[in-house]
Amino acid sequence: MFHVHTIDSFELAELQPYRTMRRQYEHRQQGIFVAEGEKVVRRLLESQVSVVSVLLPEKWLRDLEPLLQARREDIRVFVAEKKLLETLTGFSMYQGLLAVGRVPPAPPLEEVLIRATKPYLLAAVDGLSSAENLGALIRNCAAFDVQALLVGETSASPYLRRAVRSSMGTVFQLPILESTGLAGTLQELRARGIRCIAAHPHVDGRTVSEADFAANSCIVFGSEGYGLSPPVLDECDDAVAVPMAPAVDSLNVGSASAVFLYEASRQRGKM
Repeated sequence: MFHVHTIDSFELAELQPYRTMRRQYEHRQQGIFVAEGEKVVRRLLESQVSVVSVLLPEKWLRDLEPLLQARREDIRVFVAEKKLLETLTGFSMYQGLLAVGRVPPAPPLEEVLIRATKPYLLAAVDGLSSAENLGALIRNCAAFDVQALLVGETSASPYLRRAVRSSMGTVFQLPILESTGLAGTLQELRARGIRCIAAHPHVDGRTVSEADFAANSCIVFGSEGYGLSPPVLDECDDAVAVPMAPAVDSLNVGSASAVFLYEASRQRGKM
């Protein structure tokens, strides 16, 4: 269900999230996020995530109408000229589609494991402050059938606007648990028979192809500069790295996660 409102300014109170798109941490405190771009907005509308409103040029309304009509909640759809929409960002918007959604509640770990099939393949992230890199990691998790992502307390929120955009909307498809103590969560996984494997750039000798990803596994990724924090690394059963030229210290976490998750899928006979 949806209701259309044509606007010529952003003065309405309901448009406040769009006016404050750059203040992402305020949105996080309010439990909302902004999705931008045709593919991301479309995936949001196709998902089970609650949608508050949509802001778009009139030409996109007919195209998205079937998805809007299928939604259970009452969505306010604001239609505006493209020139007005561009004032939100200060530069030309190719598509001009935006939407506001509500951050979904994190599922309990027990529920995720009950729904998942064995052998489990989970991912975790520690100390990753870049929203764009986190979004790329989420996209890789969706591409390689990761069953859930654990986001540590020192990482950026996966629902920051730039993370949602970099994930290309796959953030709406992946169960995400934001941990208040990642080291303790990994300890719980190990108690459940899930091996925690650190993707750690400062490892001598062992490489990603030598790790065993065929059993229940959680691959733990850290920041490019510092890798994993000592408490998180201490909770890992193994630590391996991507082999590379000596002149290169580490890979971007998006690139590294693609290598690790591809290898996990290969070992499980999916590639």
